[in-house]
Amino acid sequence: MIETLNLTKKFGTKIAVNKLNLDVGKGELFGFLGPNAAGKTTTIKLLTGLLKPTEGLVKIFGYDIQKDYIKVKSRLSYIPDVPYLYEKLTAREFLRFVSEIYLIDGKDTEKKIEGFLEFFSLREYENILIEEYSHGMHQKVVIIAALIHNPDIIIVDEPMVGLDPKTTKLVKDIFKNSSKNGKTIFMSTHTLSLAEEICGRICIIDNGNLIAIGTLEELRKKSGIDGRLEEIFLKLT
Repeated sequence: MIETLNLTKKFGTKIAVNKLNLDVGKGELFGFLGPNAAGKTTTIKLLTGLLKPTEGLVKIFGYDIQKDYIKVKSRLSYIPDVPYLYEKLTAREFLRFVSEIYLIDGKDTEKKIEGFLEFFSLREYENILIEEYSHGMHQKVVIIAALIHNPDIIIVDEPMVGLDPKTTKLVKDIFKNSSKNGKTIFMSTHTLSLAEEICGRICIIDNGNLIAIGTLEELRKKSGIDGRLEEIFLKLT
């Protein structure tokens, strides 16, 4: 589903991502970890086609993301760490707009929007301009917009920022259930306990280099630490 081949990104002489090779399969809930400035967000922008690689290749569903962007994008969603929305629209208006972009049948649109707004406790705010929303409410709308066309791959950068504990639990359940149903979740996060709880495999990068990849048990063996992910992460980075 997601494959990178010697993926490299340079900014001048600075190597942000260095010959990264990943292979993330269907139905995986994949954790992508690293310290600040490790290359996580740059990698995500390469995976989503927002940046062009200096060298190497990103393949999504077997397609080169740079050459077949439209084919890929219709089956892919991206939840960024900072939610950017059209502030002068209401949540309902914004979600209709997103639905039209993805050519969702008009009969299904309102039903889907109603369900998501109810699920995320936004019904009472649906006709208020987004500019009046809290950060957590912004994040909820972004998550709904990412899910509304039922994508096969969801790429996420710090999904729980600004969310209250109840919504965090809802989002975790969505990711876990989506994975069980064959959707691929590629999740970058600094919340190590979250990655430990829900991810099947975890990749750790530092200074643009892949340090370790595998299940929690495989990372324990590599690090020589039979403990929590936090201890393993600190040892390897």
